[in-house]
Amino acid sequence: MGRPEPVGAVGLVLARPRRLLSAEPFFMEFVAGIEERVAARDMAFLLHLVTDADAEEATYRRWAERRLVDAVVVVNLAAEDARPALLRGLGLPTVLAGVQEPDPPGAPAVRTDHVTPVREALARLLDLGHRRIARVSGPARLLHTRARTAALAEGCRRAGIAAPVVLEGDYSHEEGARLTRELLGRERPPTAILYDNDVMAVSGLEAARDMGVSVPGQVSMVAWDDSTLCRLSSPALTSVSVDVYRYGTEVGASALECADGLPVAERWSPAAAFAARGSTGPAPAP
Repeated sequence: MGRPEPVGAVGLVLARPRRLLSAEPFFMEFVAGIEERVAARDMAFLLHLVTDADAEEATYRRWAERRLVDAVVVVNLAAEDARPALLRGLGLPTVLAGVQEPDPPGAPAVRTDHVTPVREALARLLDLGHRRIARVSGPARLLHTRARTAALAEGCRRAGIAAPVVLEGDYSHEEGARLTRELLGRERPPTAILYDNDVMAVSGLEAARDMGVSVPGQVSMVAWDDSTLCRLSSPALTSVSVDVYRYGTEVGASALECADGLPVAERWSPAAAFAARGSTGPAPAP
């Protein structure tokens, strides 16, 4: 049998609590970028929100059975992720978004360099005299979390300083605040904290203020993902800044090639840039 006739839709399933989606700008910008590229072809973009992996799998099976989409975008790839194999088995063309190295090699993907931005952020902090570094990460099972944590640990090792303290969060405001309080309450707190998203960084800033800890006088803070939240905070948050909207358009372009049954060009998400603002400064005197 030949390839089914196109139905004119690209799908994305997000398995995230709805409260996080409403608070986190990243995915709304990402989705807007995909939708712009797909709509330019008069195709629909189907976004479905679910709460867990079982519901995500059920959605893919329903889409395949009813032929509701021509291609699927998969985000937040995890270690030993079963989704790519499932989608291949269902015959749904798939683009992997945000992976450093696609698995299997050669699979359609829009790749992301998670290592270079961490190295640059660490270098800036080292130049400011910071030697006690911490990280509030996203879920540890995610491949991009692991890549960023490994890059930070290797950078600290090469710099001859102590291994970073890494606490695992879930991207939420509540976890950002809780984990920041835990770090700043230690006998020897870090002098710099890197956060895996803007929401946790903003809440970390609020937690420090509530504890009477000066930012950046006593601790510097860096967010991954720049957003209006970072620019409007006080002080404004230093960020690892990515053009998320353009990233979405790149993913949309790859999804259209998948939907057309064409070879998918190699694409990378836009390179991240270090945006220095008021939340970083010289390390406090020992």
